[in-house]
Amino acid sequence: MRSLLFLLLFSGLAVSAQPIQKVKITDLESVIAHSDHPLIINFWATFCVPCVKEIPYFQSTVARYKDQQVELVLVSLDLPDYYPARIAGFAKSRGFTSRIVWLDETNADYFCPRVDARWTGGIPCSLFVDNKTHYRRFFDRQLTEPQVELEIKKMLTPD
Repeated sequence: MRSLLFLLLFSGLAVSAQPIQKVKITDLESVIAHSDHPLIINFWATFCVPCVKEIPYFQSTVARYKDQQVELVLVSLDLPDYYPARIAGFAKSRGFTSRIVWLDETNADYFCPRVDARWTGGIPCSLFVDNKTHYRRFFDRQLTEPQVELEIKKMLTPD
């Protein structure tokens, strides 16, 4: 079942090719725990100006590492009435091409610590994970393009 969920959620198809999927935090935890390639999970919302600002350079930086299978997953924290049409329309209008899922959770006190104990609920935030190298780093703030590049390099070649 988990393998099927993983394949359905993260098959790498573009947003326009497939609808945005609804996930629970337990689904996301499972995907993070079982990922066999470097993964960046970025939490964002359509109403979050810093989130929307950083997504294009996350995408372009990750694209430079596609040969190393780095994947970016955008996890929308938008309100339920934005799912799926408003999120999909927003993403399409801005050229977001990375996989987008919508987190179907309302209690930040429940889901935030399951991502990282330090996460208080602010966005944007990002989790960099590579299970093969045991790399895991969480950022509870907007990152610059050079910071994203540096973090990907650290994730791929940890100390």
